[in-house]
Amino acid sequence: MPLRCAILDDYQNVALAMADWSKVAADVEIEVFKEHLGSADKVVAALERFAIVCAMRERTAFPRAVFEALPELKLLITTGMRNASIDLEAARAGGVVVCGTPAFGSATAAIATGLMLDLARRIGYENARLRAGAVWQTTIGLDLEGMTLALLGLGKLGSQMAQIGQAFRMRVIAWSQNLTPEKCKAADVEYVGREDLFRRADFLSIHLQLSPRTRGLIGAAELALMKPSAYLINTSRGPIVVEAALISALREGRIAGAGLDVFDIEPLPIEHPLRKLDNVVLTPHLGYVVEQNYRAFFGGMVDDIRAFLDGKPVRVLT
Repeated sequence: MPLRCAILDDYQNVALAMADWSKVAADVEIEVFKEHLGSADKVVAALERFAIVCAMRERTAFPRAVFEALPELKLLITTGMRNASIDLEAARAGGVVVCGTPAFGSATAAIATGLMLDLARRIGYENARLRAGAVWQTTIGLDLEGMTLALLGLGKLGSQMAQIGQAFRMRVIAWSQNLTPEKCKAADVEYVGREDLFRRADFLSIHLQLSPRTRGLIGAAELALMKPSAYLINTSRGPIVVEAALISALREGRIAGAGLDVFDIEPLPIEHPLRKLDNVVLTPHLGYVVEQNYRAFFGGMVDDIRAFLDGKPVRVLT
């Protein structure tokens, strides 16, 4: 009898078209969930009869309580090779194999750049005006040349953003807890102290992984250091920034605006106050959502399932 396989959070309904699922068609019965399942109770209720679950990034969390309530679950696949919303220790305790998939490129840097450009040049705003029948332009934009791009983190994505900023002839500075002056020098980036990063930023772009150390790293005190003309861009994880402090700073004009691709709660609730602020550019966690990535993700899922069924799991997360 085929094993039941759930594909979660396929918002665009493309999972089955992005890979060749025929490799496992005889052995698994696939059900696609296009809508977000929601609370842990709803996740358990929906998945209690599935032996295989394919999760898209961190859209659905798998804490210990969920694993304990899903005794039929044998294989959990996450896109990418890291997922902070999966309790790997609880998975091991429940006998669940957790596997990852390949990924493609670094599409998040493009979203961060797009948010920066939209904040600087009001592209989306002017597009909406023209489509609504406005006669012509009303805004005056900012040229990025000569402005300061402050990078909170200079890893893979931060380093790409540094190169992009340099291409725009911006001054690029960086800081994080583990960053060294030597690494900055190698990237032709100015190493600065923590407070100077916030004080000098015209655009502050966050490129850190969410962890206990980075959760709430940017709060009211950090935002108070920023210039009233500065913009914050977050394409990493919502909880790195204290949401209430950010909303307050935006409402009161203590910073000029924000470009946000990530949020504390995703999908972002319809009545969320961020939706109502006119100095914020919002995108629905599009950082990794590109065709090349999706083909790598879903193709990897197929290969992971095939390897598991053959008794030789690959890309096992430990």
